[in-house]
Amino acid sequence: MQKDFQARAHRNFSIAIVWINGGSYLDVAGKKGLNQILCSLISRGCKGFKNLEFSEYIDSHGAELNLETLEDGMLISLKSLDEHFYKLFPLLDKIINSPLLLESQFKRVKESTIDSLKKDKENPFNIAFEKWRKIVYKDHPYAYNSSGYEEDVSKFTHKDILGEYQKFKNRKKYLISNNSKINDSFLKLSNQKILKNKFNSTYLKLNISKRYVSTYQNSNQIILMIGNQTCPQSSNEYLPLKVLESHLSYGMSSVLFKLFREKNGLTYDVGIYNPSRKEKAPFLIYLSVSNKNAILAFKILTELWHEFVSTLIDEKDITLAKVKLKSSLLISSQTLEEILQRRIQLIGYDLDPNFDINCLKNIENVNSEDILKISRKYFSKPFLSIYGDEKICNEINKLWIRNF
Repeated sequence: MQKDFQARAHRNFSIAIVWINGGSYLDVAGKKGLNQILCSLISRGCKGFKNLEFSEYIDSHGAELNLETLEDGMLISLKSLDEHFYKLFPLLDKIINSPLLLESQFKRVKESTIDSLKKDKENPFNIAFEKWRKIVYKDHPYAYNSSGYEEDVSKFTHKDILGEYQKFKNRKKYLISNNSKINDSFLKLSNQKILKNKFNSTYLKLNISKRYVSTYQNSNQIILMIGNQTCPQSSNEYLPLKVLESHLSYGMSSVLFKLFREKNGLTYDVGIYNPSRKEKAPFLIYLSVSNKNAILAFKILTELWHEFVSTLIDEKDITLAKVKLKSSLLISSQTLEEILQRRIQLIGYDLDPNFDINCLKNIENVNSEDILKISRKYFSKPFLSIYGDEKICNEINKLWIRNF
């Protein structure tokens, strides 16, 4: 894989990606979404370029500039042909260190963000997930939407953005690129102030009444989300959890697909959400099912849940799960952009940039006992969020209390 990366690096285009520690993680109470708006705003003009001039200059060179705010940090990526890269690369420095942050552009970004948040409220999966992570993470930053909330965003002022930018300037930043000539010229981005973790896990202290939340809605479908917070990516528990995820959800041979789709034809959608996080990552099974099949689906889900927290997975199933996980890691590193983005994120997490390569080597060390131990640790007391018809939700709640 290392040789493959080096081979892909010799292309006629260049990519530079900046990771900035502290994304929505740093949004304080009442100001959720502030860093998302700041991230959007810094690309709307910088020293020497007004808003339209800046975007036209990027577009005229056939380049791509993308910005994204995540829970743990911000990503800024620039991609262009080599012949234009040296003209465009200084723009990364400009938008980070000399953005215009105009009030007129702030108002436009704010309005656009509010419109997007309104649309999110119409998605039942978003609603169920919002409530799930609120009870799982409570006051931890992972409990909140990276894009913020309409009630907070509507109150933001231009002064709030300027104040947040002053903090932004002092955050630790990293650069990665396939163009070796520019890596040493951009060190002024780096700041040695390290963010400290101020939050503690609380999930083991909660009783069943605080591990359930429902949203009643006249609907023809029921949405279920069950799971818990688990470990950070740096933990030695990370790989066993990924093997379990592979076993349960990867491909048509997965347990969830065979159980809910192939054998019983119950669900519209089913899968697992387990993203990489610097701190305790969420791990949840989600499914969408018709009202008439909801009770049966929950009973099957309950049986499956109790099975993998109490029983060793067969060795042949573990072997297949490992093969699928290895394949997934390789597929997610097919393009140069994917490789660079993943590596800069790992560096931002204070991990070895070859973390995934090491995972490929260490997957074979994971066994059924490791998975069972970790399943019992994190999933013996799961959290459930349910969305849909009130009567059906209440029936499922009774089953939940009886079984969990």
